[in-house]
Amino acid sequence: MNTKRLSDSIEKALSDQMNKEIHASHTFLSYGIWADDKGYQGIANFLYRHAQEERNHSIKFMEYVLNRGGKPKVDAIPAPPADPESLTDCFEGVFKHEVDNTTAIYKIVDMALEEKDWATWNFMQWFVQEQIEEETLAQNLIDKLKIAGGDRATDESLFTLDKTLQETPGDVPLAQEATGDNP
Repeated sequence: MNTKRLSDSIEKALSDQMNKEIHASHTFLSYGIWADDKGYQGIANFLYRHAQEERNHSIKFMEYVLNRGGKPKVDAIPAPPADPESLTDCFEGVFKHEVDNTTAIYKIVDMALEEKDWATWNFMQWFVQEQIEEETLAQNLIDKLKIAGGDRATDESLFTLDKTLQETPGDVPLAQEATGDNP
């Protein structure tokens, strides 16, 4: 008996998104290494935590596909982009990555709606809400850096920004524990 409850197209889109989340994790890990190498341990720690969160998102997609009788496919992950040239470049890269991810998530929501796959549509609502938070977080990074003076910020301003991001709560919940009320 076939117990698969996903269309082939939705299964592929979800697998693709799982891989996109893994790529995001690698990108933020790479950015974190860059920041760490530049002496921004607080920013690096923030990016490392964000990398773990993106990995957790990939696991959430994997588990959903498996729970619906499908089999997610792990693809080769593209290399992360080149090291940023500056903190502005780094934070803008984070924002761009989140906006691209939002676009991909909206496409899956559209597919689920078109196919009347209400389970997948409902599952994706958590990610729609999450992307609002992710884009806001990325925009806040850009805003904080602008307030500090952007690429012309003083050492003192950058130290304060780095320390602020170091002190940001670092608990990244496991994907299995996430719910719509507690992402």
